[in-house]
Amino acid sequence: MKGVLTVEDHNRGVAGLKYVYPVVSRRAGGVSVGINLNPNNACNWHCVYCQVPGLKRGRAPAIDVPRLERELEYMLGDIRGGDFMLRHVDMPLRKLCDIAFSGNGEPTSAAGFADIVARVGAVRERLGYGDEVPLRLITNGSLIGQEGVLEGVSALARFAGEVWFKVDAVAGDDIRRINGVVRGAELAARQLARCASQCPTWVQTCMFAWDGLPPREGAIEAYLDFLRQAAADGVRGVLLYGVARPSMQPEAALVSRLPAQWLEGLGRRIVNETGLTTRVSP
Repeated sequence: MKGVLTVEDHNRGVAGLKYVYPVVSRRAGGVSVGINLNPNNACNWHCVYCQVPGLKRGRAPAIDVPRLERELEYMLGDIRGGDFMLRHVDMPLRKLCDIAFSGNGEPTSAAGFADIVARVGAVRERLGYGDEVPLRLITNGSLIGQEGVLEGVSALARFAGEVWFKVDAVAGDDIRRINGVVRGAELAARQLARCASQCPTWVQTCMFAWDGLPPREGAIEAYLDFLRQAAADGVRGVLLYGVARPSMQPEAALVSRLPAQWLEGLGRRIVNETGLTTRVSP
């Protein structure tokens, strides 16, 4: 592994491993050890801002869980007992913040997801880490109702876990344009509420300019209405962020970064109008 890790580069192959990759995360505030259950670059969504090259529709492949465990043991061991932090992370960010199921597609599409969560948690504890290094799931939430997924979410909670549940838009047309799926706000709200009932859950939202223009006011008002219901359903807060790395999708030319003051202003509106704790990462 070469070079210093930055928030602008989340190269999944930087450590030379198949399933495990370290990144410096803006939202986590330090080093995040990622678990990539989609090394085939397959996802059931197509988000226009996605940084995965060669993204295709599909599910996670069969996972070699013993190999995943070995890779995670190696990575966590190098962070704790080796010189990983010294070689690859700037001083202010030399802190292991989490182990995150994220990667190159929707992680909950992996068969045996609940068992994988339990085994990753067991590796964490075997290597001497506790709840100061929580397990996190970064998900679009669309598979919450499928077999084993909600059980995996419940397993996260046993390891001080959190779910970061993607909600980039609420209106059907906006969801189709941004996430590439047909999905309604009511279904998203039900899945979010089920998730929050099993594990601490945050709404994660990417906001960006589309063809040079910020989201329209009507879309923002619908989003705030959605968040009011989310707050009533027990969601912990909102992780609002902008695009920090270039999209690798065909729509990339239409996606651009919003000014920090725009995102911070929306963050204040979320707090004032919904009461939800909001963290903004421009």
